[in-house]
Amino acid sequence: MIRLFVGLGNPGPEYEATRHNAGFWWIDALAAQLGARLVPERAYQGLVARVNLPGPGPVWLLEPMTFMNRSGASVAPLARFFKIEPAQILVVHDELDLQPGQAKLKFGGSAAGHNGLKDIQGLLGTPDFWRLRLGIGHPGVKSEVVNYVLKKPAPDQREAIARALDQSLAASEALMAGRMDQALALIHAQPQRPKPPRPPQPRPPEDVKPPAGDPS
Repeated sequence: MIRLFVGLGNPGPEYEATRHNAGFWWIDALAAQLGARLVPERAYQGLVARVNLPGPGPVWLLEPMTFMNRSGASVAPLARFFKIEPAQILVVHDELDLQPGQAKLKFGGSAAGHNGLKDIQGLLGTPDFWRLRLGIGHPGVKSEVVNYVLKKPAPDQREAIARALDQSLAASEALMAGRMDQALALIHAQPQRPKPPRPPQPRPPEDVKPPAGDPS
C-alpha cells in the first residue's frame, strides 16, 4: 500500500501555476478530497498532512519546500522517521515525455533527467519507489526545457492536465489499499470514444398492388 504521497514542485507564488508544479497540484487535490490540511513541518522541510484512515491506517501527504533539486532532503527524513519503505512511496511529478492529459503509473526506473527524482533516489538509496507521471509535453528543443517547465501551460494544456489529475485521483483509494493493478487500470484507462451516429435506415418500399391478371 502507499503510505506516503509526495508531490514535487517549487515553493513560492511565482512558481505556483508553472508546469513543474504539477505534483503540488495533485497533492492539493488529494488533500481536498480527503479533507486534510497541509501544514509546515520544519523537521521535514515541507508541507505535511497526516490522514488516519480506518482500513489501511495513517497515510502522509508531502510537498517538499526545498526547491525541486533538493526534494530528497524532505522525503527521506519523513520516510525514515515513520518507517515507510521506498515501495510504499508514490512520487507525483511532471513528465516531459507525456502529452498534457496523459498520466502513467510506474514502479522504479531511472530519473530520466528529472532533478527531483534524482535527488530522492540518491537520498533514499534506491530507485524502487512508485511514480505517477503527469504529462506536460515537451518544447521540442532540449535547450528550452528549463524555461518551458518554469512557465505556465497554455489554457488548453492546463485543462488537459486537470482532466489527467481527476482521472488519476480516482485511483487514490486503490493506491492506499495496495490494489496496484486496479490503480494502474484506472489511471491508464483511455476515455471512451463517442460512438459514430448510426446511418439512417432505408425506408421499406410502399406496398404496390399487382396488376390485374398477375398470377402472384
